[in-house]
Amino acid sequence: MIPVQSLTPKDIVAELDKYIVGQAAAKRSVAIALRNRWRRRQVPSPLREEIAPKNIIMIGPTGVGKTEIARRLATLAQSPFFKVEASKFTEVGYVGRDVESMIRDLVEIAISMMKAEERERVQGFAEANAEERLLDVLLPPAAVQNSGQRGPDGMPSFVMPKDDAALILPDEQIGEEASTREKFRKMLRDGKLDDREVELDLTESQSMPIVEIMTTSGMEDMQSNLQDAFSKIFPKKKKKRKIKIPDALKGLTHEEMERLVDMDKVIKEALQRTEESGIIFLDEIDKVASQRSGGHGPEVSREGVQRDLLPIVEGSTVTTKYGMVKTDHILFIASGAFHTSKPSDLIPELQGRFPIRVELTSLGKEDFVRILTEPESALVKQYIAMMATEDVELFFEAEAIDELAAIAVEVNEKTEEIGARRLHTVMERVLDELSFDACDREENRFVVTGEYVRDQLRNVVEDRDLSRFIL
Repeated sequence: MIPVQSLTPKDIVAELDKYIVGQAAAKRSVAIALRNRWRRRQVPSPLREEIAPKNIIMIGPTGVGKTEIARRLATLAQSPFFKVEASKFTEVGYVGRDVESMIRDLVEIAISMMKAEERERVQGFAEANAEERLLDVLLPPAAVQNSGQRGPDGMPSFVMPKDDAALILPDEQIGEEASTREKFRKMLRDGKLDDREVELDLTESQSMPIVEIMTTSGMEDMQSNLQDAFSKIFPKKKKKRKIKIPDALKGLTHEEMERLVDMDKVIKEALQRTEESGIIFLDEIDKVASQRSGGHGPEVSREGVQRDLLPIVEGSTVTTKYGMVKTDHILFIASGAFHTSKPSDLIPELQGRFPIRVELTSLGKEDFVRILTEPESALVKQYIAMMATEDVELFFEAEAIDELAAIAVEVNEKTEEIGARRLHTVMERVLDELSFDACDREENRFVVTGEYVRDQLRNVVEDRDLSRFIL
């Protein structure tokens, strides 16, 4: 992956192009927003603290790439990313989630990211320590061995010395034991001991009492806090288990990794990364846009949600169980179809906190053809890879791909417009028979032609009522 600090806006767009077809305007906007974060960090204080992120509203129908752009951007930037649907906060009477919970969830994601990075950093040390611990079990230090005795399986037989005199060993014996340890190390690394079993004391996960709390908004964290408290009251226990050596090595490596990870450092860096590079994707923002129709009913609830979102977006301090988190420099990307409302229906204060508006266009046949074939994770490549696991070579003719795209567009026009998601339903319908019979096929080659696509979908496409239920 390209280092974040060296990504120019053009590089960011080029990376997004590998996964998302079209939507150049939206890619350009998020690329500038990501680069501006790097630019802000280069500005000296105190001016740096005054530079606020330029939040974005993406406007467009479902299935055109809004969520995917935000998700790929976060992956590219190695930033904590959390997607939340604004409709979770919209129920009448406001019994939805507390808006601050999105920041707490983002912090949890950041901690998971940092912990994974820290585990990767200490993995080499953990594996080395685990190997030494396993060798201590297979061949305890010379001071605790009864040299020369072996068990029925040829492995050394171990007994504890009866007095301190037994701990004094000649240099020759120490050298011999060191040589024996290295021989066992080589056998362990070569896999010659994989069939043997050892008895180890491994940490087992202590089952915590299940505590469920039915609460109003603002109390979502009580359950996790109580479970954390119970985990301290009931510490993890060790259990003696008899397992094969490869599994023992994995278990010991995991224990060593957990021991080497500095959680204080992880939490500190996670909070900093959340504040400096966190991204929150507010989906369905149009669902909380009230239409100025009066002063009662669900419109009041929606406007109330907007006013609760406002301080989070414009910058405030949120309390989490790991510490205080400032939201001033978290990037918010909102999206919505805005079929029945428009961005100007949002309260003015919230509109002002989303200064960049990007309109995403609907996808046509040419876009669908590109989506099926061009991205690194294109749908056609996915199905070819899945069928290869059944030793079936799957091929798509160019005519078949054109036909798939054309039918997807036609069904979108006749029924609900769900964008590129329609391709998933069309592909599943076309390959339904092959997917069911793949493991029993005698022929290991299957070619999808344009005629085959039409045969599989003809009845469904022609029957508009049927297509509503199947496609």
